Amino acid sequence: MNASQLPTNIKLHKKSKTLELFYGDTSYELTAEFLRVHSPSAEVRGHGIGNGVLQTGKKFVGINAIQASGNYALKIIFDDGHDSGLFTWPYLYDLALHQEKYWAEYLSKLVAAGESRDSGLIGKFKAV
Repeated sequence: MNASQLPTNIKLHKKSKTLELFYGDTSYELTAEFLRVHSPSAEVRGHGIGNGVLQTGKKFVGINAIQASGNYALKIIFDDGHDSGLFTWPYLYDLALHQEKYWAEYLSKLVAAGESRDSGLIGKFKAV
């Protein structure tokens, strides 16, 4: 890890459900939803290459708290109970720099799977 990947400041904005990361004079705001669906946890990434689980219905998720994990990562505690992913400083920096690309890829995967950001139940029931 190089020093440019270490945030100089971090602010949790609970009302707007964003985490703001500062790198010198530049800041990036990452939504709780974006962070939740890109969690580095085994629950999201899976236990091997290609075993990831598409996260659905996370549009309204928030962040309850953040905690430093040693000198190398941030633990984010989401209000849906998820708290097992450790976001390393290089990973957070990568998410910040490539946020638009990663978000577009996520939205494409949702469409391809017939899923939704609003609820994991969309499309699973038929009107009778």
